[in-house]
Amino acid sequence: MADDLTGVAHFLYEAGTLKQTRRTGWWMAGVRDPETVAEHSWRTSLIASIIANLEGADPARAAFLAVWHDSQETRTGDVNHLGKKYSTAADPQAVTADQVAGMPEHLAAMVRDLVAEYEAKESRESICARDADKLECMLQGLEYRSQGYESAQRWIDNSRARIVTETGQRLADELLAQGPLDWLRATLGESPAG
Repeated sequence: MADDLTGVAHFLYEAGTLKQTRRTGWWMAGVRDPETVAEHSWRTSLIASIIANLEGADPARAAFLAVWHDSQETRTGDVNHLGKKYSTAADPQAVTADQVAGMPEHLAAMVRDLVAEYEAKESRESICARDADKLECMLQGLEYRSQGYESAQRWIDNSRARIVTETGQRLADELLAQGPLDWLRATLGESPAG
């Protein structure tokens, strides 16, 4: 008999709310229409696969961890660091357990295990995924700063300081040395902006 997929369908609709959930910390930097949690998670997953590959870890596993790293925000919203000072932080593992209740047990266990691994900060892949989260925030800050949001510098500096892998640190330095459109100029054979 096939597993009942009602709970999975519910979660897929729930996960879609992350496409509208804004990353609230950017409002403090003056960004009027900041990225969504889903947009952040996508690029974090891409970065996690890159860092993991270059660190000799499993890139697919690191990307998989990164895909799920903010999935609890369907229930908690994106609580920025200032907001966390005034509220009790929800336990990501407890939120995940509630989210996957009603899913086939083998699927629910997989998701619970992924979130637990990410939160434990012990596996090489979770460390790469966590660095990817910080690097993506730094990268988004660089893009916002280039759009005139000078206050994004705080996020750039704080994120850069929290990166721990050698690859993550080297990549952060390279991103800091470039502009957001240098890739386009290089593709078109143009000189870098000066």
